Amino acid sequence: MIGIIGGTGIYEIVEMGDKIETKTIKTPYGKSPEISLFKLHDKDVAFMSRHTAGHAIPPHMINYRANIYAMKEMGVERILSTNAVGSLDESIGPGDFLIPHDFLDFTKTRKNTFYDYKTVHIDITEPYCPELRDILTSSGEVIKEGVYVCTEGPRFETAAEVEMFRKLGGIVLGMTGMPEAVLAREVEICYASICTISNYAASISPDKITIEEVFEVIEKREKDLINLISDTIAKIPKNRPCPCKNALEGAEVEKEIEDL
Repeated sequence: MIGIIGGTGIYEIVEMGDKIETKTIKTPYGKSPEISLFKLHDKDVAFMSRHTAGHAIPPHMINYRANIYAMKEMGVERILSTNAVGSLDESIGPGDFLIPHDFLDFTKTRKNTFYDYKTVHIDITEPYCPELRDILTSSGEVIKEGVYVCTEGPRFETAAEVEMFRKLGGIVLGMTGMPEAVLAREVEICYASICTISNYAASISPDKITIEEVFEVIEKREKDLINLISDTIAKIPKNRPCPCKNALEGAEVEKEIEDL
């Protein structure tokens, strides 16, 4: 099964498939949002709205652990995520699609692991599934790599913060990518993100950033984003040759270390 976790501008993808049913999943971390199950290109797909209907839940309040756990319970092996982001690079503008290859995590209060009571050190050297990234970059006109910076939100960032992120190598800036990618790796689900550039970040943009601006750009590229996801799903093979499926091998401390 292929999972889609969508934010702004992606809800209509369910209408492209043959819808089977909707359900919510009870998890140890709370109840998941509604999940729509449907067939697309003869493949089982599970779609979840990250913010729930009407964009009701802000980024810092999303129950990321319940969302990823529910996908795992559904039998999802791969997740395609969509994220609206601001650009830190003048050459990458509103309306562009970028497939990140790495991230910088500046979130503060989010529950970011399933392993609070067990010592598990997951390898995150390559945080986004290389196979899914290759398929995405071959399925449409996209920027093939970039570093995603995730901030806590819900406010936009200051000019000084933006300058710091640029100096650290950040290319795009968002609020929903973490800890989603890490949690997916912890349960051995392949994960890749499609970032839609909706605006330039503060101090790069000459104008005040507004949420209306974000939604306007997303709406203009909505059809192209849905087509990119659809074409990617059509190309995804049945088998998983990537290392994501074995992420827990060698990650868990099996014995307690005795005090010296």
